[in-house]
Amino acid sequence: MTPELVTFGETMVRLSPPRGGRLETSDTVRFSTAGAESNVAIAASRLGADAAWLSKLPDSALGRRVATDVRRHGVEPAVVWSDDHRQGTYYLEHGGEPRGTSVIYDRADAAVTTATPSELPTHLLEDVTYYYTSGITPALSDQLEATTRSLLDAARSAGATTAFDLNYRSKLWSPEAARETLEPLFPLVDVLVVAARDARTVLGRDGDAAAIAASLEAEFGFETVLVTRGDEGALARTDGETYEQGAFETETVDPIGTGDAFVGGYLASRIRGEPVPDALETGAATAALKRTLDGDLAVITPAEVERVCEQSGGSISR
Repeated sequence: MTPELVTFGETMVRLSPPRGGRLETSDTVRFSTAGAESNVAIAASRLGADAAWLSKLPDSALGRRVATDVRRHGVEPAVVWSDDHRQGTYYLEHGGEPRGTSVIYDRADAAVTTATPSELPTHLLEDVTYYYTSGITPALSDQLEATTRSLLDAARSAGATTAFDLNYRSKLWSPEAARETLEPLFPLVDVLVVAARDARTVLGRDGDAAAIAASLEAEFGFETVLVTRGDEGALARTDGETYEQGAFETETVDPIGTGDAFVGGYLASRIRGEPVPDALETGAATAALKRTLDGDLAVITPAEVERVCEQSGGSISR
């Protein structure tokens, strides 16, 4: 089956002590997997999209665990296997204030950092509807910077709509380095997703979310700009129109992966042919449901998303 959505990036193993515990004293950890691009594919798949995830994994127990986790949520793990590299991991401590939540990455020399276009199953891009990756991927290695550009170009040339989430991570690079690398990719991007704070910090934008979206649309000619605003919801700029969507009220169990859930919900809706305002609503509902779940994944159902959307009066255009 030809996928409707293809994503590309790293998926890591996540290790977390019990809530309130510390890695240095805990006797047990919860074992799960997570990565921005596979998170998006899984959220979209849970809402009915045929999705595949491109990556490179070590041929090890940990690498096979990642592939198994992706597959069990309905996403095809279209991976190349490596005998020479390792599986990236990250450690997460959930802590209340004033300690807060702490993240430690251990992803150096991960197999994905060596992935080249020639070894990946890029034939999947030939008939795909949407292709998605994020700014995390080119931050991981010089090779991935080149591969990110190549795959965006290939997907664009094949007629896919390309979606890119800036997804700035300060532990990976500086705002200046991120901007220098990411802005040259923008001519290959149809749909840009960016948090308002990252647009200001990395892209040097001023004003509110609507002003940010309008300036990015005008300068780079994006088909759609999605600006996320945390507790204030999200905003889309497309065809000269601006649409706003508030955040749904939710009881937060784990906020990690909320942005990926939003993007996955949005893309699933667009793949079904729904208009941007409806896709914004679906994305916001998917994000709200994700926050009720432990772990990075939006393990949700279409019925749950529909029920949350019924609470909304719809998006606002201006």
